[in-house]
Amino acid sequence: MPAADRLGGYAASLGEDLATSIGFLTRLPVARLLPVSGARPEFGRASRMFPVAGALVGLVGGAVIVIAVGLGVPLLVAAALAVAATMLVTGGLHEDGLADTFDGFGGGNDIAGKLEIMRDSRIGSHGAAALVFSILTRTAALGAIAASSAWAAGFALVAAEAVSRTAMMRMWHDLPAARADGLAHDTGPPDSGAMLTAQAIALALTFVLVWPGAGLAAVIAGILLSLAGTYILAFWTRRQIGGRTGDTLGACQQIALVSFLTGVAAAT
Repeated sequence: MPAADRLGGYAASLGEDLATSIGFLTRLPVARLLPVSGARPEFGRASRMFPVAGALVGLVGGAVIVIAVGLGVPLLVAAALAVAATMLVTGGLHEDGLADTFDGFGGGNDIAGKLEIMRDSRIGSHGAAALVFSILTRTAALGAIAASSAWAAGFALVAAEAVSRTAMMRMWHDLPAARADGLAHDTGPPDSGAMLTAQAIALALTFVLVWPGAGLAAVIAGILLSLAGTYILAFWTRRQIGGRTGDTLGACQQIALVSFLTGVAAAT
């Protein structure tokens, strides 16, 4: 096969994977923007573009905080608006997973009980507390970074959303499915090639976007804290329910996101 044909085929597969990732992780009208086949998505491969989809979410929130600060909106209010914008783009997908995970882990007496609680769409006190903590901490961290530079805060949010989707893939890859049904079981984990590609994309975005405005220490702190949050949650999840569910993947994204922004804010 000629090199041009191979390159074209690779570009087409990247576009398909990006469309799949955006359609899965956001509420953006991906079908109108990128071609999507009618076949069932191959998340084992398509997840390599998760950090790009995350970066698009962060780009919306980053634009909001830059514009709001430029218009004279107080920093914490601008940060809150940016967080709200990211939630609108995703439909609160991962926030829902965070709340369900903490309700299940905090309220169930055994694995079956925890999984049953996690299926319940109603939110309990543990889930509500986790959700409030996530939103408040993201807002405070972004506000702290914006005190130095609104652009630095915007770029940090883009990188954080990309890194947190890669962290979610790490748990997805490392833990077995906790249920014999559900999306986390049916789709299977990302393959090794997808993991390496996603990690390279997330690292590149972090260094390019965060280092110039916040410094190398912020890059290192953000990455290390997000790694720590990811692996602590993975260990806790294995102890609690024996493996991953869609809700725990959402919780992982949220914890990695909060951890990354906290690290950048602390080092800025």
